[in-house]
Amino acid sequence: MTIVSEQQVVVSDIVQQLKEGTVIVYPTETCYGLGCDATNQDAVDNIFQIKKRQREKTLLVVFPNIDMIKIYVSWTPTLQKLADLYWPGPLTIVAPLYHRGSLADGVVADDNTIAFRVSSYPLVFSISDTLGLPLISTSANISAEESSYDVKNIINTFADQEYQPELLIDAGSLPHHSPSTIVRVEGTAVSVIRQGELVVM
Repeated sequence: MTIVSEQQVVVSDIVQQLKEGTVIVYPTETCYGLGCDATNQDAVDNIFQIKKRQREKTLLVVFPNIDMIKIYVSWTPTLQKLADLYWPGPLTIVAPLYHRGSLADGVVADDNTIAFRVSSYPLVFSISDTLGLPLISTSANISAEESSYDVKNIINTFADQEYQPELLIDAGSLPHHSPSTIVRVEGTAVSVIRQGELVVM
């Protein structure tokens, strides 16, 4: 696993590696995330192996802006209201897919929904915006284990594993925030799937 400090990151280099199928660990506004190009099937498959995650548990993605979301998601006034209130920030929305495009298996659920958010972390915005595609964002840990906020913990977690991330962006120890709140939007109805630090009113 290659380690680079956040201060030394060249976004264009990270994006090129993502386009080549690299799986990275990167800081977010909640915890360290594990990510790749969400349209690269081999990279997405690799994340499932790294996390030891069940295939039926789809991976969420981050977008840099609403315009890109509208390419994939059936946008509604309810989604717009949530976006106006809580984005960018730690709110993940599950909503029906409008256009799958080249999204990999493991991103789209069996009920044709996708989980997505717009991150408030500047580096995440820069990477996803430059990539020009959805970026996988799942906690950088083994499934069922606690989220990671410290680089040493991440290194120790994956040190003896057969499958590992290839690049780790070191932002030091992150503040301990709960994972993103996840809500499902069906028409005008909004239901909470996972309660995080953000409380949806």
